Amino acid sequence: MSVTPTDTVTWNNTALDEIVANDTGRPVLFTNARVLTMDPLIGTMTGADVLLVGALLVGVGPGIITAAGDDNAIVVDCTGMSVVPAVVDTIALVGGRGQRPEYVGTLTPGNTGDLLVVPDALAPDVPTAQATLLTRPEEVRALIAAGRPVLWSGTDAPGRAGAAEAGIPAAQDLTGSPRVGVWIDEHDFLQQELTAGGRYDETRGGRPHAYEGRYWIDGDRVDYLDDLGFWAYGEFRGDELHHAGYAMRLGARSRS
Repeated sequence: MSVTPTDTVTWNNTALDEIVANDTGRPVLFTNARVLTMDPLIGTMTGADVLLVGALLVGVGPGIITAAGDDNAIVVDCTGMSVVPAVVDTIALVGGRGQRPEYVGTLTPGNTGDLLVVPDALAPDVPTAQATLLTRPEEVRALIAAGRPVLWSGTDAPGRAGAAEAGIPAAQDLTGSPRVGVWIDEHDFLQQELTAGGRYDETRGGRPHAYEGRYWIDGDRVDYLDDLGFWAYGEFRGDELHHAGYAMRLGARSRS
C-alpha cells in the first residue's frame, strides 16, 4: 500500500527526520502513549513508552523516558495517541499458543518492532486501530515495520521499502552461480538439479522428472513454481539446501 494524500497532518516531523537519518543505532522511543500490547501478561497501559533499538522492541511501560537522554534516544511524543501491534497473532488470541514466548504480533520486549500509532479516538481496540490503516490511512500517525517508518503523518515515509512487483518474475541468469548443480539428500532419495537457466528437475526415489519447473533465488531463499502449478520454497543454510524436510548438498547425479 502506498499513500500520498495532499492534505496531511504534521506530526513529529523532526523526529521522523532523525529516524530516517539514524545510521548510528540510536534508540527510538515512542513516549506518553496508550499502549495496547496484546500481551496477556502486560496488557494495556496509559502514559507508557515503547522503546525500539534497531528492528527490536526492547522495552515497554511507563518511565523509560527517564533514560532517553542517557541513551541519546530519538523521542517521539505520542500524547493523545495509541500504539498497537501492526500485526496480530490471531492464533494466540484464541488460546492456540501455549507460552508467551511463542506469541508473535504483540508489543512484547524481544519481538520485532512492528507497530502502529493512531489517535486515541480511532483505537478503542486493536482491530479498530488496524482497520484505520486499511480504510483511513491518512489518519495514521506512524506505521513502523522492523523499526523503520513505512507511513508517517499519513504519507509514505522517505526511503520506505517498496512492495515486491506483482507477477511471475523473468527467468534469472545464474551462469556461474555456486548454487547451480545437483543437490542430493543424505539418503540419495531426493536429487534436485538447479540449472543456470532457472529451471529445476527433481528425481525422487529413482523416479526421474518427478517434479519440474522454474525457480528464483532471492538471497538465501529459493522459490519454486512447478509445472503442475503449485508453489514451494527452499532455504540455503551454509552449504546445505533445505526443502520440504530434506537437507541436500551439492553432488553428482547418480540416477537418470
